[in-house]
Amino acid sequence: MLRRSLLISASLVVAACAGTPNLAIAPGIEAPADFQAEPQVELPAAGDWVASFEDATLSALVAQALSANPTIEAASASLDAARASARAAGSNRLPSIDASASTSSSDTSSRPSEQYSFGLDVAWQVDVWGRLSDQARAGYLTAEAARADLYGARLSIAGATAKAWFSLIEAKEQAELARRDVDTRSRQLEIVERRFARGVARSSDVRTARSALASSQASLAAQIRIEAASGRALEVLLGRYPGNQIVPDSTLPILPVLPQPGSPQQLLERRPDVIAAETRLASAGYSASAARKALYPGLSLGAGISSQSSDASDLFDPDFLVETISASLLAPIFQGGALRAERTRTEAVARQLSARYVETALTALREAENAIYADRTLEERVEALIVAQREAAAALDLVERQYASGVATIFELIDAQSRLITAESQLIRARLERATNRVDLHLAVAGDFAAGGGYADTSN
Repeated sequence: MLRRSLLISASLVVAACAGTPNLAIAPGIEAPADFQAEPQVELPAAGDWVASFEDATLSALVAQALSANPTIEAASASLDAARASARAAGSNRLPSIDASASTSSSDTSSRPSEQYSFGLDVAWQVDVWGRLSDQARAGYLTAEAARADLYGARLSIAGATAKAWFSLIEAKEQAELARRDVDTRSRQLEIVERRFARGVARSSDVRTARSALASSQASLAAQIRIEAASGRALEVLLGRYPGNQIVPDSTLPILPVLPQPGSPQQLLERRPDVIAAETRLASAGYSASAARKALYPGLSLGAGISSQSSDASDLFDPDFLVETISASLLAPIFQGGALRAERTRTEAVARQLSARYVETALTALREAENAIYADRTLEERVEALIVAQREAAAALDLVERQYASGVATIFELIDAQSRLITAESQLIRARLERATNRVDLHLAVAGDFAAGGGYADTSN
């Protein structure tokens, strides 16, 4: 019977090994040596991208977010759980030792009696085919993926904090612009009312000026609401109560030339989400290998020492000790297809993660190419809007003099002021977009920053 079981197990081994590719290897990604959108002029790579914005408040906010944000705390707990699971998976390769002790008493018609027993059992599942080692490797790699996730969370929160800070500054500048617009509209209304009192302007001019002022006041109210919401969003990232207590004391940064973004290959080696995807694929490959090896026969060894006596002092007497040594060979023959189904499932998971790795890598490359390309076009947009703002300011100054002399109409005055406000608002918004795009670039290439360390630093 044993011989027949071994023959059946051998046939299962051959069937399981046939046509099983190495699913733990990530597929290659064809990428050029340099980014296609790479600018012609570059600075050296940023050693600390947060510090490159030259904003001490921003650096302090990023450090606070990294220490208080609940997303990072959750990622850290996930890493601890994954490491504990990895240790549990690795412990299966070691022998297990169990001790037992019991006592019982009986009361018969003749006399009462007590019985004592003690036992020590050692069991070891021999890792003949390496199945337990594969499970241990899968657990270790899952923990490594969680470590990459933690660094990815730190990088993401740092980027989100920087962008939230810039959004708050932009909202403050837009609100200040709206206040200046209200002040200007108020002065214009006073001028129109004085002209109307002298009989120079019509009543329709007064009503038109009042309408323009009311519209500016409505815009100011909207901008104040946006500023408050931006402050609360930043406070949540910092782990604070969203009470809108942060008052920005900075302006939007004037960015230097784009720093060296590295190469596509370096990106794939640095991006934490790409590292996590590749590591999870490797873990799934080992899990699939372990599932295939579960079809093989297993060898278990055991040993034990036990004793039983009516006198507790005799339990450890060599005359009462019984020693046992055992070895067992277990070969799976029929389990309703469960083992083969598990093998199929784990192989399918590995193929799925292989496709997701490609998707993650391509997404990372796309984000970097987009950010590099956008940096140049946003710079051109800012420069054009600077010209537009300057010309609109000059045009308003001219129209105000013309209106005072009676040459221009109230509609031309209101239109000139609206054009200036629109140009200044667009310029503020474009500067925000360029700053946030620069942050996106640093995130895309997984740039280093002093408060966050690097991927290797998450091992602590």
